[in-house]
Amino acid sequence: MPPCHMLPHAGIYLLSRTCPLRVSLYHESVLMYNPHDPTSVEKYSSAVTLSDMEVFIFPELMYSLVLANIMSPVLWRWREDPWFSKHKKMSAYRRIHRTKQYIMDNFSFNLDLDTWGLTTKERELARFSGYIDEQVLAQSNALFGYEGDKYYFDIDIRRHFGLDKYDSNVIPYWKTETIEAMEAFRFKPGYPAGAGECVSLAALYAGALRVTANIPLKDIYLMATPLHSQNLVAIKDGILTNNRRIVTRNMWFNGTELSGKARRALENERVTIVMNNAGYVHALYDEATMPPQDYRRFSGKLREYLKTDVSFEVLASFLRSNSKLQNCFQIVHACCGKPRYIEAEKVYAYEHGSKARVGDATEPNLLHEIDEDEYYTGPLPDRILLSEIEAFFTENHVSVDNPCNVKDLKANLHHSCYNVEEVVADLLAFANTEPRLPDTGKRWTSVDPVALDGLSSREEVIEYLESVRDRQPVADLAFTAYRDMTRAPWKPFLKAAFERNPVSVGGSQRVDFGRVARKLWMMPNESIYDGPRMAQPDEVWNYGRGDGLEKAICLMNVIKNRGPDDEVRLDGDIGEVRVVHQNREYAFQTSKKLELPAQEDFSF
Repeated sequence: MPPCHMLPHAGIYLLSRTCPLRVSLYHESVLMYNPHDPTSVEKYSSAVTLSDMEVFIFPELMYSLVLANIMSPVLWRWREDPWFSKHKKMSAYRRIHRTKQYIMDNFSFNLDLDTWGLTTKERELARFSGYIDEQVLAQSNALFGYEGDKYYFDIDIRRHFGLDKYDSNVIPYWKTETIEAMEAFRFKPGYPAGAGECVSLAALYAGALRVTANIPLKDIYLMATPLHSQNLVAIKDGILTNNRRIVTRNMWFNGTELSGKARRALENERVTIVMNNAGYVHALYDEATMPPQDYRRFSGKLREYLKTDVSFEVLASFLRSNSKLQNCFQIVHACCGKPRYIEAEKVYAYEHGSKARVGDATEPNLLHEIDEDEYYTGPLPDRILLSEIEAFFTENHVSVDNPCNVKDLKANLHHSCYNVEEVVADLLAFANTEPRLPDTGKRWTSVDPVALDGLSSREEVIEYLESVRDRQPVADLAFTAYRDMTRAPWKPFLKAAFERNPVSVGGSQRVDFGRVARKLWMMPNESIYDGPRMAQPDEVWNYGRGDGLEKAICLMNVIKNRGPDDEVRLDGDIGEVRVVHQNREYAFQTSKKLELPAQEDFSF
């Protein structure tokens, strides 16, 4: 049985080795919104806040955010930037690289615990006890006491995320941001541009590759592991998106520090959720909505990406990523017609200031950059000449699957400097990462895929999603993630607003309601969302701006959390909304032309 360890971040969780493989009580029987069904309200409410735990319980939510970003005018405005003016004439690879650079230039990676606040184990256990077995969660989630496999134990997960300064029952609300919330980080002190955490960046990439690079949705697979989220773009040799960057197949095997960081998740973690426009496969759930042929394509493409034959260049890259082995090798360089010798570790150190690399066609350039007095006139004792190993690879093809090839490799790499069995085992692992994917023993169900091929405008996308939302659950959820309150129900939005926005509550803890209202009045009366779309209270608070209706709901959040039994209501006229509490009214000007929620929308 594969390991089943449950640990957030990147959204997603893994079971412990001692737990049963599938333990969830949730299944995708709740298809469309039903205000009288608590599970339906909870699920649609989760589409608003999109915390890591919510995406784990309701995996289709992640794709609802991808579609919300594709509907966003912000993303379509990117196409008007001169940076994308010639993208139609470019190859798919160049379009992807162009999109990557735009994201690199305009977004930072953010994992600040204070951004969206904290919750507690008890609160989350109580909330999700009806969806996933509480005992399993308590015993197998690292933030709930489980220490996990050696990898997670070694990195000390609470200290790694800065949680060690809090009581052990405190855990973060890691929320996935919409593109609007990501761009709005520029309004926060210390953020010169937009920002987002890894799940947000994965969702942003998936949407941007469709809109700016015209990559078909069927070729973009989102993957979630316990500590990370990334995408596989299944074109040619494959490309991984990794936070703000992309990793080509060649980059995966280059042994640099950047590729080492990109490799961590797939080398050390189990993939818990895979999804594309046709559905998802979840490590815990018996039911999978992605067609099995799509999943086979993904699995095959990912394994091809993660595997290569062992060449001299791969060996050189392996040494680049294993600096302790470098002092067992030396490099020879012809200088003034004579051979000169130098420690391998010195040459690798020179790579940091050069575009040239050991092991490829640029190596002679790198050696020419090194001062002559760094070289020795004779071979260094007890060191292997890399040129001799290169000669072996020139004459021999080494497949990681061929025992005879591996035996020959061991014979040529044998040396007293290290244990050749261990080194070759590590080299083979470097050349072939075997991903731990959800198993295929699922109940494969049929869900209509989201088909945006041929749609060339934002308006066409929205029109299409509206046309299929009654039979495609993720399209229906997308309008809630999109926050369009003319197309989405109020009740889930308000439930999310009053139950999962702790930053505005904590930030006004010692301030009377009148002063909270004044602080909100002083903020620019502009929403980060266009038209009838709505920000949550902590988005208003964090970014210091909001429409009057958003500010009013933010004030209500503070009041309701400080006095849960207090009577508070929202009313208003065209252009103005009022929060009424204890015979006091707090009026806010609004340009959101929305019908206010009914009184029953506040009951959940």
